[in-house]
Amino acid sequence: MNKKIAVLPGDGIGPEIILQAVRVLKCIAQKFHHEFEFNYGLIGACAIDKTGVPYPVETHNLCLASDAILFGAIGDPKYDNDPSAKVRPEQGLLKMRKELGLFANIRPVEIYPSLMYRSPLKEEKIKDVNLVVVRELTGGIYFGEKGRSEDKLSAYDNCAYSVSEISRIAHVAFKIALGRKRHLTLVDKANVLETSRLWRETVSDIYSSYPEVDLDFLFVDNAAMQLVTNPSKFDVILTENMFGDILSDEASVLSGSIGLLPSGSFGEKSPLFEPIHGSYPQAAGKNIANPLAAILSAAMLLHDAFGAIKEAEIIKEACKSIIESGNLTEDLSDKKISCTTSETGDKIIEYILSR
Repeated sequence: MNKKIAVLPGDGIGPEIILQAVRVLKCIAQKFHHEFEFNYGLIGACAIDKTGVPYPVETHNLCLASDAILFGAIGDPKYDNDPSAKVRPEQGLLKMRKELGLFANIRPVEIYPSLMYRSPLKEEKIKDVNLVVVRELTGGIYFGEKGRSEDKLSAYDNCAYSVSEISRIAHVAFKIALGRKRHLTLVDKANVLETSRLWRETVSDIYSSYPEVDLDFLFVDNAAMQLVTNPSKFDVILTENMFGDILSDEASVLSGSIGLLPSGSFGEKSPLFEPIHGSYPQAAGKNIANPLAAILSAAMLLHDAFGAIKEAEIIKEACKSIIESGNLTEDLSDKKISCTTSETGDKIIEYILSR
């Protein structure tokens, strides 16, 4: 297998965690006799600092020329703390998603038995949790017309969706449900929002093509409540952009750490894989960040972009082994001395080479 991978480390802890993910992919290439070509690009605050824009043309062309994209994190306090900044790192991520047509964001949430005590919920609430959030990624309020009044005393952010935008993500969600427990929940706010009513109508029409799947509906406030009162009831959650952003972060804490969860984004061009956490600038450069979500994103890349099932499973087994052994980074460790970012990568590679 010969594949090109665009590597976009980004900001904060991004370079450190992506370094470990790339090391793991190189180990897989060595073990299974693949050839992976890694090409690096700028995005986010580091791109603004060097080029003046958060998603340079060179980075976009690199992504277009690649078979898959491995991305770290975006964000920097100097922009977060400046509400007047007209160019922001996050604009780079939104632009990349839009220009690559990455409309479907897939976020699986899996519980590790040895870490259940770290969840904010009781063990009996989370022991059977295994869900996927399918989030529409290129429409809605994040991409709608926005602005301020001339006197700066009012502002607006428009939310718009078309039937075609809803249909394509709905088909993705139904197909994922077919391969799981065949239960799909559409989360909306159809009692208030016209866009949500369009979502509910469109998904209901598509449902007739998937009679094997059980479909139900929840208003977003109810869904948020049930994610913390009865999370095991969910299988596949389908929702629009902003609701998906919020609910997937809420679901992520069920596992005990946001540093454990990968994600993939799919659409018209090269798929993108990334940990769901942010740039965590306080930890940048300290070799303490948890790289497991980035490494699991690399596994997702192998599985979903390259069809390398066995290779992906070995990485997942390695991560589970590390977690069960208690050799954890400081976000998860109860020991006085925890594993560093690089030591975690070393242990994953050692496991892979031993198999």
